[in-house]
Formats: sequence, C-alpha cells, structure tokens
Amino acid sequence: MSSKLDMSVMLAFHAVLRRDLEQVARVAGRGDQSAGTRLRVPLGWEQFKKFLVIHHQAEDDLLWPVLLAKVTERPDQVALVDALEAEHAVIEPLLGAVDAFAVDPDDGGHLGDIVEELVTQLVGHLDHEESEGLPLIDASLDTEEWQRFARLHGERLLDDAPIYVPWLLDQADKEAVDGFPAKIPPPLVAAYRDQWAPAYATLQRWDQNDEIVPTSADDT
Repeated sequence: MSSKLDMSVMLAFHAVLRRDLEQVARVAGRGDQSAGTRLRVPLGWEQFKKFLVIHHQAEDDLLWPVLLAKVTERPDQVALVDALEAEHAVIEPLLGAVDAFAVDPDDGGHLGDIVEELVTQLVGHLDHEESEGLPLIDASLDTEEWQRFARLHGERLLDDAPIYVPWLLDQADKEAVDGFPAKIPPPLVAAYRDQWAPAYATLQRWDQNDEIVPTSADDT
C-alpha cells in the first residue's frame, strides 16, 4: 500500500505471521495424536504465539486508543477500530486451545479444527487490518504518533531482540532485510549481523519432519 507513514515493519510482521501460520496448519493437518506435541515442543510455535500476543497487546494498549481519539466524531471509523480490537479477543483463546490439545489430546476437540479456525480468524484479521485499518491509521495519525507506537512496541520486544529480529527477517525479501537496519540502533544492527543471525540459523524451530523450508539467517 502507498502511505505517508512507514508501514514496512508492520507489513513484514504480518508476512511472518502468515509464514508461521502456514507451518502450524501443515503440522495440524497431519491429523495424528502426536501433532500437538510436535507443534508445541519446538521453538517455532512458542515464538509465533509470543510475538503475536505481544503485538496484539501493544496495539490494544498503544495504538487503538490513540486512533479512537482521532476518529471519535466518525461512528463508522470508531466501529472499524472496535472491530479490529474485538478480532484480537477471538484469536487469543484459539492459541490457548492449541496448547490445551497438546497437553491432553483426548480431552476433546481436534487440532485440525482448532487450527483451521485460527487460520480463518487470524488471516481474516490481517487482511482486514491491511485493507481498512492501516489506511485509516495512515489518514488519521501523524508521523510522530506512528513512530511513538513503533518505539513503544519495540521496547516491549527488547528483551527478545536476539530472537525477534532474525525471526522477523527470516525468509524476508532482500528489500526488507536491507531496509530494516535503518530502523534500529547501530549496536543492535551489529549484534544482529555478528551474533543473532548466526545463532538463529542453528535453531530447530519446527520438528524436522514438519519443516517446510530449512531456517536460514541473513548472510548479507
């Protein structure tokens, strides 16, 4: 999308969620009782879940209230922001349902059905946010307000930066990888290139029998 605000990190984050969601669906689609354990034990599911929840909480705490204050005189726009926030509340219980299945597959439900609903709700939310939410943000917030959200969102991820940054850039296109260093402090850029990316490349994020594409770190 063309915008006055720099939405590149938000769009890259959405792309990574779709990437990992495809992996989750592939594991669940195998249909056997061990699928929950194979999904939950490796790092991939925990990273996906953790970063998704942090992102949604940051939007709920830091973005939607600012946006609502800007559109308070427009009921249709208020309804849009409320709908985007409500979609978060539908998604997070599904993450818990996946974990519950992994702990006790015989307790009821079917992992494939749970993940199918997760895919439907999360992809629907991402599409909704990109088609309507981001244009409203771009039209309503100024650069300082958007950058403040980005900064505070980043602070919530600072402790996880050694994993989060290479996770975000894993399998990203060259433009995203080349452009991201300009968005973080130089010491973190050096840490990413010299330490975090090489360490991330050694991780087994998913069960090796379920991996779609071997994890690779940026080597530029």
